Amino acid sequence: MAKFRSLARQVRDPRRTPTQRRTYLRRCLERFAPYGHRATWDHLASRAGFGPQDREPDPARLVAALEELEEARDVWFAYEAEFAARRKREKFYGVRQPGALDDWHRLTWGGNGVAWCDDPSVHPSDRLADVLARIITAIRSDPGTVCPVCADSRIHWRAGLAHLPAAGPVCAGCGIVVPEPVLTPQALLEARVQDRYAMRC
Repeated sequence: MAKFRSLARQVRDPRRTPTQRRTYLRRCLERFAPYGHRATWDHLASRAGFGPQDREPDPARLVAALEELEEARDVWFAYEAEFAARRKREKFYGVRQPGALDDWHRLTWGGNGVAWCDDPSVHPSDRLADVLARIITAIRSDPGTVCPVCADSRIHWRAGLAHLPAAGPVCAGCGIVVPEPVLTPQALLEARVQDRYAMRC
């Protein structure tokens, strides 16, 4: 299976047809898709100005979408390198039991589903790199009560997600599944209470 950089070169290759270049960009999302494959594709298409179903988009727009994806990938992989170095230090000092952040990070290793959007048409509109930077900042900070991406306080617990974990806190504002470690226990409890209340209504 081709690596991300090899696929990215094909997206930029002027000898390829627009349809081929589109296919290679879609295949890049098999390697790195922060919102999930379909939601990340919808996001890139809307930001670059081509239709998600457009079979022959302007190659310049495909390259613009690729550049946004690459920028976000660089941001996330820099964080993952820091994360790996921290875990190595912790293991050296005998801290073998992973915490809640480590459990969440294990499910998003490689950047797939970092900010999972269960509804592919509902996702943040800001640049991917900015969204990931906000999540990383939240991870490094004390837990809060709002979405780290859009600062919306309307967070609802949702079961039956098409991603692991199969249930979690979802932001009503931007649609991401909020990483549990960035929310306070009280915020998580309120999300669950709202979910139970909604089920009774």
